[in-house]
Amino acid sequence: MVLSLEDVKTYLRVDGDEEDALITFLIQAATELCEEILRYEIEDIAQEPAMVKQAILYGIANMYEKREGTYYYLRDEGGGIEDTMRMMRIFLSGHRKAGW
Repeated sequence: MVLSLEDVKTYLRVDGDEEDALITFLIQAATELCEEILRYEIEDIAQEPAMVKQAILYGIANMYEKREGTYYYLRDEGGGIEDTMRMMRIFLSGHRKAGW
């Protein structure tokens, strides 16, 4: 799957190019997280389901918004990486293989 930098910037509502390197890194990181959950490489899919794209976008958005620090998100309010991963697993559950 290829999510373009421009598509992700539109999703994040980012206009400038100052954070292109960060966003490119987050695209790769979120894709790798999804592949770990799915237990296969996303490039192996001929036509990606919409939920796979949504899971990647969700992961990117959460990592982007919470990049400044984690203290707030580790307290009782929730919203930390565990919550992000939980939601990504929900998005991907119907497409996950039983094993590698």
